[in-house]
Amino acid sequence: MDRVASLDALRGFDMFWIIGGDEIYKALARATDSGFLKAMLPQFEHTWSRFGFYDLIMPLFLFVVGAVMPFSFAKRLAKDNGKRKLYLHIVARAVILFFLGMAASGNLLDYDLSKLHIYYNALQAIAVGYFFASIIMLNMKLPLQIATTAALLLLYWALMTFVPVPGYGAGVFTEQGNLAIYIDKLILGRFQQGVIWTYVLGSMNFVSLVMLGVFAGYILRSGTSKRTKLLRLVAVGVTCAILGKVWNIWFPINNHLRTSSMVLFGGGLSYLLLALFYLLIDVRGFRKWAFGFIIIGMNSIAVYLAIQLFDFRLVADVFIGGLAKWLGPYTDFARWTGSVTILWLIMYWMYKKKSFIKI
Repeated sequence: MDRVASLDALRGFDMFWIIGGDEIYKALARATDSGFLKAMLPQFEHTWSRFGFYDLIMPLFLFVVGAVMPFSFAKRLAKDNGKRKLYLHIVARAVILFFLGMAASGNLLDYDLSKLHIYYNALQAIAVGYFFASIIMLNMKLPLQIATTAALLLLYWALMTFVPVPGYGAGVFTEQGNLAIYIDKLILGRFQQGVIWTYVLGSMNFVSLVMLGVFAGYILRSGTSKRTKLLRLVAVGVTCAILGKVWNIWFPINNHLRTSSMVLFGGGLSYLLLALFYLLIDVRGFRKWAFGFIIIGMNSIAVYLAIQLFDFRLVADVFIGGLAKWLGPYTDFARWTGSVTILWLIMYWMYKKKSFIKI
């Protein structure tokens, strides 16, 4: 089956905001002092009590990982004629991604145990979600895959709601009183990241988000018409988003806690974004507008590691630093735009050379 360009574009769209698209927007809003642009600034911040646009970035990242899996697994199984090599690949990929996550933002490269964070990165969330979703995919029929995903969502809700936290009680979703952060501190100890993002217990919902993507991949790989695929993506997306909003009444949509309602709501929005990209790119054939995103999306791991390990604003300063005295309030906007542009040009060069870093 031909490559689904909308998946590469959607992955690139997601990565664009991670590599500096958000900072470009914020710098432009500050420089222009535009009331409209400034009104949207809260959408680019993580808050405890509200799910904004920027809270969709990580769920969308995991979702796209899952959406690609039915394609990549089918290709590998056809090539290797068996599951053994695929399992070896899955284990190797998960381990490498986990350690790359530690290198990217867990301070692994400082070689200082006092600074090390064991589980604290989107790559590690992908590693865990990908590994367990792979096992579910390869060993269960579709109805059981759906049931297992639902069970993970319900189990996480039950644990968070009914298991008491010492000193706080059960069903507490405050920054310090929730079970997820308590488990992180209990298991990871001094290697825990130490703020309000949670990982250990939330791993169940990393798996759930990847599985929601897997189901989208099944739709895209099906033998039905493009119109039917589009309608199914929209139907599932709307259903998940509504279920997430309804569940929010009892179990708050919270990206910091990776709540089950957030998984459904964020997964639903991811389905709808995929439907939009699929409509424009693969159904209508409007591909030129998405070329910039596709360049980023086809080398997403390289892009992510690059921005975690290097500050490309410093490279941009070599070319535009001397303009600062004339740019005034637009200096940050120019620096971030230069940073993203330089990184994009590197990815474009890699694209032209057909050099794709895959794990």
